[in-house]
Amino acid sequence: MIFVTVGTHEQPFNRLVQKIDELKETGVITEDVVVQTGFSTYEPKYCKWQKLLPYQDMRKYVEQARIVITHGGPSSFIMPLQIGKIPIVVPRQSKFNEHVNDHQVFFAKAVNERYGNLIVVEDVDTLGDVIRDYDKIAKGMQGSQLNNNAKFCSAIEKIADELVGEGEK
Repeated sequence: MIFVTVGTHEQPFNRLVQKIDELKETGVITEDVVVQTGFSTYEPKYCKWQKLLPYQDMRKYVEQARIVITHGGPSSFIMPLQIGKIPIVVPRQSKFNEHVNDHQVFFAKAVNERYGNLIVVEDVDTLGDVIRDYDKIAKGMQGSQLNNNAKFCSAIEKIADELVGEGEK
């Protein structure tokens, strides 16, 4: 199964939703597809879809999916990374009226340069090839590198213990 999320930004992301539907229609994608369409105005004809999903449903779909495709919002691509998956990230672009500027493009590229764990796709016309070659592309990439919650919490606890300890002296 492929899970696609475009987040909750109020501008439509029809470019991605429509391309996924087209890839399903033409048989490039042969497995089931679930799309969270957000405020997109295009309604998929060949994929299961819902405008918005509760967090628990979103997590369930991410866990079950073989491939997760997201927009460039950090919350959307960090969840698959925390679960150990390599997401395909299609950043929203201002030239398509998908966002107010191109910060998603810059951020997704910067994260990928630093961690090497995103498959960034700016041109949706290449998405079919990326999906077809996903296993080969993702092989060897580390999907859980951004999951530093335990390290962060441990560091905060240490700082807090030091502060409390110093206060007791």
